[in-house]
Amino acid sequence: MTILVTGATGTVGRQIVNELIRAGASVSALTRDPAKAALPEGVNVVAGDLSQIGTLDFTGVEALHLINFAGDDYSPLKNGQAIVDLAVEAGVKRVTVLGGRADGELEQALAASTLEWTLVNPVEFMSNTLMWWAQSIKTEGVIREPFGGRLSAMVHEGDIGAVIATVLTQSGHGGKDYTVTGPEALTTAEKVAVLAGAIGREIEFVELTPEQAVEKWKNDGMGEETIGFLLQALGNTPEIGYTVTSTVEDITGRPARSFAQWAAENASSFH
Repeated sequence: MTILVTGATGTVGRQIVNELIRAGASVSALTRDPAKAALPEGVNVVAGDLSQIGTLDFTGVEALHLINFAGDDYSPLKNGQAIVDLAVEAGVKRVTVLGGRADGELEQALAASTLEWTLVNPVEFMSNTLMWWAQSIKTEGVIREPFGGRLSAMVHEGDIGAVIATVLTQSGHGGKDYTVTGPEALTTAEKVAVLAGAIGREIEFVELTPEQAVEKWKNDGMGEETIGFLLQALGNTPEIGYTVTSTVEDITGRPARSFAQWAAENASSFH
């Protein structure tokens, strides 16, 4: 069985590819720039862009992993129906979609199709910690964030990849919509403490007011739309974002990895 992974060079896509390779699957990886893919040996890297239907070829693909956005700006796909039609025509049997936003044309087209589709919706990635905090920890040993009491059931990106890889290779998940979380909900302040323990260095946590956070984000070059999203997501995290699920263990047969485990694995990135 050939499995095609789109978004294969992204945070989750790489994890899916690695899991499938370990399982002995025949894996193809779709990327806009194969020369920069740097994927494991044995992966068939193919050029293509989900937003450009003419660049896609699903011939010989039995299972397909899709993302629901295109380009560096993460804009929603506008050709979801065409992608689904192409998959059906090529004889694809099983499809997973990495979600996390409101259902768009792609999800709606899948729901109306004959394909065995599964939506996988992870909550906050543990790896976001690298993007948001690594630099200030390295240079100052300080984290400046609002909403220190905000809860999040963050999920290890490797667990997201493992769930999707399992669904792609096993039947019985058709029509399901899975929320994927870590094993616990932590506050922002607790997350700082866990990370400090992992790197063996004190990290000062400075809790900003929402007004101070907006000013900081503006100085960091963020646009108004992004700032508005962060205020809503961090200041009013929906219940689904901090409610622990058993999805990882239910599907993969092993417990979800904790933030302490993630922090230990990535400690060197904060020095």
